[in-house]
Amino acid sequence: MSEGTVVETHGSGTRPDPVDLEELHLTVSRRLRAASMRYSRSRFSVVEVLAAGARPLTLPEILSGGDGYALAQSSAYRNLGELVEVGVVRRVESGYDHSRFELDESLTGHHHHLVCVGCGCVDDFEVSDEFEAGIEGLVDEAVARGFSVESHRFDMLGRCSSCSGNV
Repeated sequence: MSEGTVVETHGSGTRPDPVDLEELHLTVSRRLRAASMRYSRSRFSVVEVLAAGARPLTLPEILSGGDGYALAQSSAYRNLGELVEVGVVRRVESGYDHSRFELDESLTGHHHHLVCVGCGCVDDFEVSDEFEAGIEGLVDEAVARGFSVESHRFDMLGRCSSCSGNV
């Protein structure tokens, strides 16, 4: 993360595993190169902001979290789309006004989301090993039915601490 880069968080979300920035940028560079894309300054800035975020971020949050490098909204959105294509970023749909973006789980570790139905904020959280083992039983059932499972996600819907009093 760049010195001085601050991304305000809504809740107490935390990345499941701390991200090694040197390794992160090396991996991102390799993935972009494999797709015949350049690791431009604007892509680097987007990755830095997402790495600093403790939860999935909206486009306005990404734009305001930069390290002084002014990203145009259209450029940031285009770069996010390209980073999604190469498996660096993933889009997290919350069903609200803004899509949210985070680094792909292959870079940060497997986790799930708490989605506020009041304000649309999305925070990361981890579940127990026992819960994940239960999911494996569901995967086995899906495979037995001829379904090829690529991944899974578990989102809990409710109200964040800021919205819980606004019912």
